[in-house]
Amino acid sequence: MANRLAGRTIALTGPRKAGDMVKIVEKMGGTALIRPAQGTVFLDDSKVRSDLADWIAVPPAWTILTTGMGLDALFGIAADMGVEQDYLETLQKSSIAARGYKTVNALRKRGLAPLVRDDDGSTSGLIRGLEEYELQGADVVLQLHGDPAPRLEAWLVEQGAEMRKVLPYQHIPPEPEQLEQLLNDILLQRIDAAAFTSAPQIRNLAEYARSQGHLEEMIQAFQGPVAAAAVGKMTAQALLEEGITRVVYPSEDERMGSMLVELARYFQTKDA
Repeated sequence: MANRLAGRTIALTGPRKAGDMVKIVEKMGGTALIRPAQGTVFLDDSKVRSDLADWIAVPPAWTILTTGMGLDALFGIAADMGVEQDYLETLQKSSIAARGYKTVNALRKRGLAPLVRDDDGSTSGLIRGLEEYELQGADVVLQLHGDPAPRLEAWLVEQGAEMRKVLPYQHIPPEPEQLEQLLNDILLQRIDAAAFTSAPQIRNLAEYARSQGHLEEMIQAFQGPVAAAAVGKMTAQALLEEGITRVVYPSEDERMGSMLVELARYFQTKDA
């Protein structure tokens, strides 16, 4: 693993475990720049309690779960409210669709299994799984992590579903100065790659670039000298949705270390 990123400068856009990622990049011989594109993440406890009470009182026909972390948080809040068993029974009565292996694992811990799951870890895969079911007029609870899923939400509206959204976590956008620094690093080619660990980081950066009139320029930079790296398929999908079609990401093991190894492999192939 030593020196596989030698001479490369990588912008790290995630606030979580940034220190760990810096160590991995440096161990691989590269230079890491911390460029947060995601602000504070917090549990919106009071709103979730209200949503959870409504969820239990009016059980939906369908429950669509998008993150294992979010589901764990919901069960934690339900336990604190003294309604954990009621919540479990509500889920047992519902047709469940799940995105991502972590979500499936969180269900399995509670003796639950999804009727529908994605075929590739992405929102597109989840939609493909849901397409064979009639959702016209169906009451659907959509659990998000705190960030919108515009493509999935738009698709559910098109199907005529009656959608309720539950967001266990809320994201506070980063300061504009942080996004400006990252955008300039990309446009001026001061970095060889930007490494993204969640969809909100990509959306925040794209929205800022769009507001400054530099979105197309940024997309071109990512098609040229600057590589866009994603920790997994869902994060890669967010890049694709913003028009960034060359994305480096691990196909199986969705971990930060695996992303950096895949990025090193990309550079080695590119330089060969």
